[in-house]
Amino acid sequence: MPTITHEFVDATASDSTLRRFLHGLPGVDAVGLEARAASLGTRSIKTTAKAYAIDLAISMIDLTTLEGADTPGKVRALAAKALRPDPTDRTAPTTAALCVYPDMAATAVAALAGSGVKVASVATAFPAGRASLGVKLADTRDAVDAGADEIDMVIDRGAFLAGHYLKVYEEIRAVKEAAGAARLKVIFETGELSTYDNIRRASWLGMIAGADFIKTSTGKVGVNATPANTLLMLEAVRDFRERTGVQIGVKPAGGIRTSKDAIKFLVLVNETAGADWLDNHWFRFGASSLLNDLLMQRQKLSTGRYSGPDYVTVD
Repeated sequence: MPTITHEFVDATASDSTLRRFLHGLPGVDAVGLEARAASLGTRSIKTTAKAYAIDLAISMIDLTTLEGADTPGKVRALAAKALRPDPTDRTAPTTAALCVYPDMAATAVAALAGSGVKVASVATAFPAGRASLGVKLADTRDAVDAGADEIDMVIDRGAFLAGHYLKVYEEIRAVKEAAGAARLKVIFETGELSTYDNIRRASWLGMIAGADFIKTSTGKVGVNATPANTLLMLEAVRDFRERTGVQIGVKPAGGIRTSKDAIKFLVLVNETAGADWLDNHWFRFGASSLLNDLLMQRQKLSTGRYSGPDYVTVD
């Protein structure tokens, strides 16, 4: 379980020391970052490697439903899909997790019992995060009490952008404590952070506060996961492990819809953080429609032809 290491104690002593540490991180070369992300996205993946990558991507999906119209029936149907993504092919891997609102966590837990597929629950007044700390902690405890294995929290972007870094740090620490044994994914909503420097600062802030994963987005704003912002976060977890020995996961979420997109992200992982992150314990996709395209491409590799429109379920 990640915990603050001794070298960061002084940095988190006050708002001013934390600001000094975060603003002392190297500035991001935006042009270089985007060029590298674009370059890695052109790597050619051949048939055998592509088949491996597709199955790996399926196994990394947090199959997600986060809508006001969610029902127990819909959650149970998605749980069935998480367990058997392709009912016609038992060799298809299960997804990593099913991600739901806290009030649906118990339904998901019952549907996935004994399967190994995790139940993730968003919390902390997702997606805006506009609530008191007490409400956010109650939200987290509700999900954990319902049996959630993982908690996806959102940071207070307003506090972060106003430079109140210690407030954000202390909130993450408090949610981490409330989450108990559940793994904590900290969502930055990178589309609202404005600059790559802010994304780097948020990444380090989340990691020193005890995040098990750092996550790009809620999927509820206009700009979500991109190759560039995910590359930047992968660099952060790589550098954090080199400095502390603690490995942190990364979860890009929102806007990743095709197998081609997913494979580009896997190349980013391998070439930036390294093969140690090519496992669903350390890398996830926050997605809903992505799974269907992966299944279609998987079937195409197996049979040489695309299936009809009814091959995959409409979520």
